[in-house]
Amino acid sequence: MRGTARTALKFLGVALGAVLSGQAWAATCQNTGSFDRWLEDFKKEALANGIKPQVLAAAAPYMKFEQRIVNRDRAQGVFNQSFLKFSDRMIANPRLPNGLAQISSHADLFAKVEKQYGVPAAILTAFWGLESDFGKNTGNSNIFASIATLAYDCRRPDYFRPQLLDALRIVQRGDLTVDEMMGGDWAGELGAMQFTASDYYKNAVDYDGDGKRNLVKSTPDTIASAANFLKNLGWKRGEPWLQEVRLTKDLPWDQADLTIQLPISQWSAWGVKPAHGALPAAGTKAALLLPMGRRGPAFLAYENFQVLQGWNNSMVYVTTVAYFGTRLAGAPAVHRGDPDIEVMQPQDVMELQRILTRMGEDIGEPDGKVGAKTRAAIKRAQMKVGLPADSYPNSELLQRLRASASAR
Repeated sequence: MRGTARTALKFLGVALGAVLSGQAWAATCQNTGSFDRWLEDFKKEALANGIKPQVLAAAAPYMKFEQRIVNRDRAQGVFNQSFLKFSDRMIANPRLPNGLAQISSHADLFAKVEKQYGVPAAILTAFWGLESDFGKNTGNSNIFASIATLAYDCRRPDYFRPQLLDALRIVQRGDLTVDEMMGGDWAGELGAMQFTASDYYKNAVDYDGDGKRNLVKSTPDTIASAANFLKNLGWKRGEPWLQEVRLTKDLPWDQADLTIQLPISQWSAWGVKPAHGALPAAGTKAALLLPMGRRGPAFLAYENFQVLQGWNNSMVYVTTVAYFGTRLAGAPAVHRGDPDIEVMQPQDVMELQRILTRMGEDIGEPDGKVGAKTRAAIKRAQMKVGLPADSYPNSELLQRLRASASAR
């Protein structure tokens, strides 16, 4: 899950914001040229990059254009959900007790993996659970059709073309046969951790010693490969990733930003306290994460949290998997904050994004999704109109910006 979403669970549903996003893409991105001609050019490129003719011939029947895949890719909407709604759904029973059972059942494996790679069982199991429900939902579609379609499609060809080459390299290396390259319904991800083909090729390890890196059927390979991936992303052994905290009302809200990492001593001086347990050493750096603004749950996000964003860049997903990891490690359920926290509808977020764009903010195509650029723009807008700058969108900010725009 990194630059693209990575699991069927994360791709379920077509919310209004996703529909609007798809419409926006349709207005700016149109496929031109024949897929068959594109595929012939790609085959030449693959051969030039060392793919053997017999591997290409075996995969070729699966490399076909499917419009449904384009439609699904342009209609992602589940990440428009709030952190509480998404995490409630993703960590609902029986996933939490099942995760604890998996940690117990594979205790020796997890201990060996942590000793070698430094990544604890809780965070590996959190990804394992959210990506595939511990291997139960890995997908039943051959990924070559998905990746070939998305490599041809105009939306993200520069991302998916290398993925298609690496999918062929996985087969050529002998890890899986073409027929075993089964994964998610449309996004082209493999195995119980739903790796992209490129992440599979670069990070998969043979941990059961059978000579293959099999993340579809081998649990040892799956767990160790996930740990290897996080280590390669920069995971720091023995350090925390996320911790729930309690805040004071007079906190400098503009400091609540993942790009602002301050020592624990500073957060403590501002009255930030642990919700349970103790804070780490005073010099440890952390960012204040408010996934639903100052009235919602609050966390200190440590450097390892930033590493998790290399797995998936959706903030609601990464926050949920990190939180799930804390629950598996023994933390209680998060404090839900104000029961009346506003969650803006995608169409209102899109209006806010359009206003921000007219104000000169570079947030990309308005799509109804509150990503990093939109959050940063919201923060600047809040500061301009005198609202607490917690980077969280609400109707009060929208109304003030409407009034400001009409007064010009």
